[in-house]
Amino acid sequence: MTYEEHLDEVTTLITEKYDVEDDVAIAIVMRAQADGYFSGHDDDPSICTLDRAHQDARTVFKQYK
Repeated sequence: MTYEEHLDEVTTLITEKYDVEDDVAIAIVMRAQADGYFSGHDDDPSICTLDRAHQDARTVFKQYK
């Protein structure tokens, strides 16, 4: 998946796993992105996988909620 698709998937997973509204999940992902959390993903799109999206959703939610 592309970098943008990965961010969308992480956002979707946060809404599904943690029962938060879309706008809240988007804000969490945007804060993580602004903080550089996803920098490696943009540099190496091969890490943009569904498994990694699940891991990132968990980590990002815990760190940026």
